[in-house]
Amino acid sequence: MSVRVAKFIADSGIASRRAAENLIARGLVSVNGKIIDTPVVFIEDTDVVSVNGKVIYGKEKIKLYAFNKPINVMTTAHDPMGRKTIYDYLDKEYKNLKYVGRLDFKTTGLLLLTNDGDLARRLTLPASNIPREYIARVSKLDVVGLERARQGMVVDGIQYRPMEIRIGKNNMLRVRVTEGKKNEVRIVLRACGCPVIKLHRVSFGTIKLGNLSVGKIRKIEQKTIDALLKTL
Repeated sequence: MSVRVAKFIADSGIASRRAAENLIARGLVSVNGKIIDTPVVFIEDTDVVSVNGKVIYGKEKIKLYAFNKPINVMTTAHDPMGRKTIYDYLDKEYKNLKYVGRLDFKTTGLLLLTNDGDLARRLTLPASNIPREYIARVSKLDVVGLERARQGMVVDGIQYRPMEIRIGKNNMLRVRVTEGKKNEVRIVLRACGCPVIKLHRVSFGTIKLGNLSVGKIRKIEQKTIDALLKTL
């Protein structure tokens, strides 16, 4: 895929787009060993770009993965209490991935991982309004309480957005949220008189857990990543 050389330099992180154009004007940029004097040059993945004699590399392509988090596992790189973390389940090639938000120790299911820290941050911003869907098993049902959750409610001084809640069999609930506050589903359902026994996330935006095995990882297709980026 072709890209303007000034954008390539900016994406590498060494200069802004305008500063990159300045470097080109000063004769400090070369493509495949040849000095260029205009920013209107398009390069391919195979081209070698140097700035002031040093080869630079463009921004690494964004990668996104789905991970099926087991129960009793911490979403962190290191746990001071010595409990297992998600990275204990990942092969070496995935150890540098960043997690997108967190699932608590007891919560299972879909956790996104990425090589792009900015994407991880944007995906978890409340303003992004990305829906997350959970299956919750509760110890008892309080229909009136659940209606409060559907309207949005305050718990311990914190405002929680309205949740979409569908009641299933055997005290199972399907809960959809768009904010992603810490332990949001557990806190709100407990306040509604429906304490959570088990919690399992099945989707994040358009990405679904599907039949991914517990403790396993799956790469997300590029077209899905591109569509997701357009919503942010």
